[in-house]
Amino acid sequence: MVTHRDLGVLDGPLLIFGGPYSNAQALAALVDVAEGHHIPPGQMICTGDVVAYCGAPVETVARMRALGCPVVAGNCEIQLGGGAQDCGCGFEAGTACDLLSAGWYGYARRVLGPDDTAWMAGLPNLLSFRHQGARYAVIHGGLTDVARFIWPVSEPGVFAEEFAAVSKAIGPVERIIAGHCGIPFITDTPGGQWINAGVIGMPPHDGRQQTRYAILDGGEVRIGRLSYDADAAAADMARAGLPEGYRRGLLTGYWPSEDVLPPGLRVPSLASG
Repeated sequence: MVTHRDLGVLDGPLLIFGGPYSNAQALAALVDVAEGHHIPPGQMICTGDVVAYCGAPVETVARMRALGCPVVAGNCEIQLGGGAQDCGCGFEAGTACDLLSAGWYGYARRVLGPDDTAWMAGLPNLLSFRHQGARYAVIHGGLTDVARFIWPVSEPGVFAEEFAAVSKAIGPVERIIAGHCGIPFITDTPGGQWINAGVIGMPPHDGRQQTRYAILDGGEVRIGRLSYDADAAAADMARAGLPEGYRRGLLTGYWPSEDVLPPGLRVPSLASG
């Protein structure tokens, strides 16, 4: 079922971000970026997965709720809000990411309170707004499947399916903003422009600690790099007793396993040794 919230006209600069991932330090750094650009919370939009791999889910949810910016429900919000036993991330069974997810998801379930999970359960899975005359939709992975991995190398038909699904739900849009896959990219499709701002909670598998966000201004999108205290975020994960894989990923800039990635986005040197 589609739950839609129309944000109206947002013509000023917008800060778009995904996946805080329980990374309290990254979220704090992002708020500093917004303040530096004089962007208020009402002009910030999150593509979901407030809680995931890192070690401060309670603090991150509290900061997001206090911030009050629009948030679209990610699979993590849907699963935690519904009391599910797993994250519903879409990882293939038995992969490294699937096995590692059990650790952070179980921890988040234990420490989050009922008010937090109720907040998650109440989030819409589709946002829309108008900016500089164009109509935008905001989803998590796909509208056809919240945990759908859509990559810069995905087939054109994948984007066409999602534009069609959004159009059926709320009418035509010129641009779709999405998250989930963790890789920032912008691509023009026959249906319209697809924008993925990346995530702030985990590096985009590029060997650097910096994460990503986007600023939309005057109809143009700019992907920015977010610097934050990765050592402190890794220490939070260690104190929470979370598996070492994602903690190492924060510090090295490489994901703990590439098996979730399409072949064209993998790093040959990692595969070779």
